[in-house]
Amino acid sequence: MAIGTRRDSGKRDAILRAAIQVIAETGYHHAQISRIARAAGVADGTVYLYFKNKEDLLLSILRESIGEVVHQLRQALLEERGATAKLRRIVEVYLGDLGRDAKLAMVTQVHLRQVDAEMRRQIGDIMKPFYHLLDDVIDEGIQEGVFSQEVGHRIARRMIFGTLDETVTAWVLSGSKYDLGALAPDIVRVLCYGISSREQVEEEV
Repeated sequence: MAIGTRRDSGKRDAILRAAIQVIAETGYHHAQISRIARAAGVADGTVYLYFKNKEDLLLSILRESIGEVVHQLRQALLEERGATAKLRRIVEVYLGDLGRDAKLAMVTQVHLRQVDAEMRRQIGDIMKPFYHLLDDVIDEGIQEGVFSQEVGHRIARRMIFGTLDETVTAWVLSGSKYDLGALAPDIVRVLCYGISSREQVEEEV
């Protein structure tokens, strides 16, 4: 989930990258705008030209990173046929992107959780495009008969995202000591068997 990969690099992207570094090192509540500005090589006031406050900066990190992964997936899923293949690609891209940026993963998995209720609501809104991708794949799987109609749609989505989320969190808390993306095949296998219809028992992943 590389910040700034879809736009020209500039001060805004430098500030975002600096914020990721500082928040990962000090924690969200101890991260000072002045330190972020210094790490970005800009004046304190420049930060406020792009972001309202520290809360806006934190939410922008998530918005940029999720926006990037959704952009990647919308392109990648066009190449896949069938719900199982699409679910596999979602898992690979999500884990692969975060696995290449341990500091970003630290921010999204640990420090982003230490916010108030209003920010959590905004986080939910930011995540909706990714949730919609999951919903589309679940719907397709049900129509194909490879995902069970007996499993509630919302439960299936929570199970998929919850598995991804916990997998990344465990990797972060371990000190990012292993290859996160390498876990994708086993995770897809567990997810598919967990939401497969009773008739769909052959190996597909």
